[in-house]
Amino acid sequence: MASAAQMKALLNSHITGDDEYFYAITLQVAATEAKQGHDKLAQELVHLVDEAKKSRNRRQTIPLNRPQGDLAEILSVSYPQVGLSNMVLSKQLENQLKRILIEQRKASHIQEHGLSPRRKIILVGPPGTGKTMTASVLAGELSIPLFQVRLDGLITKFMGETATKLRLIFEATEQTRGVYFFDEFDAIGSERGLANDVGEIRRILNSFLQMIEQDNSDSLIIAATNHPEILDYALFRRFDDVLKYELPDAHGIKELLKDRLCNYTDKGFSWDKAAEIATGLSHAEITRATQEVIKDSLINDQNSITEINLLNALKERHEIKERLKSLS
Repeated sequence: MASAAQMKALLNSHITGDDEYFYAITLQVAATEAKQGHDKLAQELVHLVDEAKKSRNRRQTIPLNRPQGDLAEILSVSYPQVGLSNMVLSKQLENQLKRILIEQRKASHIQEHGLSPRRKIILVGPPGTGKTMTASVLAGELSIPLFQVRLDGLITKFMGETATKLRLIFEATEQTRGVYFFDEFDAIGSERGLANDVGEIRRILNSFLQMIEQDNSDSLIIAATNHPEILDYALFRRFDDVLKYELPDAHGIKELLKDRLCNYTDKGFSWDKAAEIATGLSHAEITRATQEVIKDSLINDQNSITEINLLNALKERHEIKERLKSLS
């Protein structure tokens, strides 16, 4: 049974709205009950505290019509409904993402032992390989909002303003649990000392390094870049994990094609031939090709797609890719 001092502390923490102190006293009561052999009651108290914390995180979720004020200029919010099953990944990447999700779901147990779950992640790899989709999947799997950082609103020409806006983002990670996604991260994380570097960029990077190191929130901070080679090395030491994305191999291409087209193909469809043609394309480019042939079949009132139409669509994606290269 709770002591008189603990009862007073519970009542005071409730009156003042100090949830963390309320949980701490409740866990003290649970520990006392466990020592007295009341294991069932102790377990029930710990379970209630865990459920209360989860409920609090859900209540703190910012609704879709927010963020407001200054945050509205630098954060856009969504609630993804996609999961890990919606991605076609290499076994290594799949295992890394599963590990992140497991650690997030077991966060309270990990923290009880003085450790921290993975939550600061860098995603590196070519465009269209699934980095943005990963941020959505993590948010969807954990049922928390995805906050995408808008670089056009974050980076300004006024000295010191970008660092101030960065601080707003890190304050938001403390107030509202979510996935905070910095796409094209090399815009603020490029290596200090590059030939075209200017003082303000160095100050932005230094501010980010300091803020991410001090961040102890429950949010996930995800940074994605197509150019890891220009990131400052000090950044990698501030993150918990690095996930590397690559163009899909033949097996990955076949799995992706089957996943996107399994309801639209007849028996005898040559997946090997399609995979050979698709080699060198990204996940996004292959997905776009499958969407084009499905639309063509719908427009022409066909129940299935033809192999030749798919091969032509994949070849067209290669042609578009080459044209875009010539423009860069």
